[in-house]
Amino acid sequence: MSTIPAIQSAYQGIQSGMQSLNKNAFAVASESTKGGDFVTPMVDMNSDKLQVQASAKALQISSDTLGSLLDIKV
Repeated sequence: MSTIPAIQSAYQGIQSGMQSLNKNAFAVASESTKGGDFVTPMVDMNSDKLQVQASAKALQISSDTLGSLLDIKV
């Protein structure tokens, strides 16, 4: 794993979002079989998706910037 803080933060954001997405997907599946309230986990899943997308964008920007810096330095 990279030691660049921006890349580490983006990677952790993706991991955190995916873990939460899996937890909420399980909650939706279990609540729908019991006839319970699954609206909250569905809303949380949307937030998780946005977190993963934002973290992936931050990772892409960090990678592009690092690539540009390496191109300039060489």
